[in-house]
Amino acid sequence: MEPVTLTTKRLELSAPRESDVEAIYEACQDRDTQRYTTVPSPYTHEHAADFVPRVAAQWSEGVHLTWAMREGDVLAGMIGLYRLDGAGGGELGYWVSPWSRRRGLLTEAARAVLAWGFSPDGARLERIEWRAVVGNEGSARAARTLGFRYEGLLRAGIAGKKGRVDAWIAGLLADDDATPQPWSVLAD
Repeated sequence: MEPVTLTTKRLELSAPRESDVEAIYEACQDRDTQRYTTVPSPYTHEHAADFVPRVAAQWSEGVHLTWAMREGDVLAGMIGLYRLDGAGGGELGYWVSPWSRRRGLLTEAARAVLAWGFSPDGARLERIEWRAVVGNEGSARAARTLGFRYEGLLRAGIAGKKGRVDAWIAGLLADDDATPQPWSVLAD
């Protein structure tokens, strides 16, 4: 599969480029990004440099599809559809650069990615899952806003840097009403 470019009101979503390496490196120095995502810790320049060609290869394979979120010349984060299973399922994953948080950019990007993921002209998915390390309330709030339904706790559900950790899981179906849903694990 060739990389697809998506656009929103404020963002361009396109494959990561060599020119993104320094911004990727800087963003992945963030403590919360290292704590709540699968990025290596410590995160080195080599990790960032290796990431760009790895994403290109993954697009070719059609199993992991990653977009860089760009607001003008600023790298706002990464978002993707992962573990596409060929049977209509995949998983939404993302991280947001510390300098781009709390401005609604993630939900704006995710709506475009989800629409493409469910579209007959896109990935044609029937179900998209979201998973996060228990306690990652920022990610959970974003998923809830996108209409994901909280489905439960996966004990030792994510392989972390220090072994397996518990995870929250939620799902969104192609025909779900994508309005915010109540989640028992979020107080607000």
